[in-house]
Amino acid sequence: MRSLIAPFVIAPLFFGNLPAFAQGSPSADQIINSLKPSGNLVQGGTRGIRLAAPPADAAAPAATTPQQPRVAAGRPATATQAAAPSVNLTVNFSKGSAELTPDAIRTLDQLGQALASKDLAGYRFRIEGHTDTVGTREYNQDLSDRRAAAVADYVARKYGVDPARLQAVGMGEDGLLVPTPAETSEPRNRRVQVINLGA
Repeated sequence: MRSLIAPFVIAPLFFGNLPAFAQGSPSADQIINSLKPSGNLVQGGTRGIRLAAPPADAAAPAATTPQQPRVAAGRPATATQAAAPSVNLTVNFSKGSAELTPDAIRTLDQLGQALASKDLAGYRFRIEGHTDTVGTREYNQDLSDRRAAAVADYVARKYGVDPARLQAVGMGEDGLLVPTPAETSEPRNRRVQVINLGA
């Protein structure tokens, strides 16, 4: 039986020597450091969708690899899109819901402080919602839309982040981080990616 709280993860694309926050709740400063460009983000940013590979030390089995990064039209992501800084957080939602739990709020408070900081004030961010394969594709698409919107709405309302800087997009079960058959509960696939799109 699945728990009543389903984890929803903001997943990473790691670059350089930035730390991985795979199962922890990083501080606002750590989030800032992960989302700040390191010279490889083109001014003006990108609007592509891309998925993250798990860090080398992740608990995923060695034989499991994520699907190739994709952009909205289903084409492979460019090198620039794949290099955009992003951050990995665990955000818990009530099962089958976009309602934020107290744990989710604690995590999103750190994200809100980071996105409202002067270090990140000049950047836009894409918040992508992802699900696992439990349920229908339509259900998962709707759930991922609502969860991504809930994250964006929370940081905009509580921390005064301009909603124009946040692009909430539901990806449903497309682009699984860990490929699984249908109806497979995989917590690493239930995630949101926060990606720096540039200025």
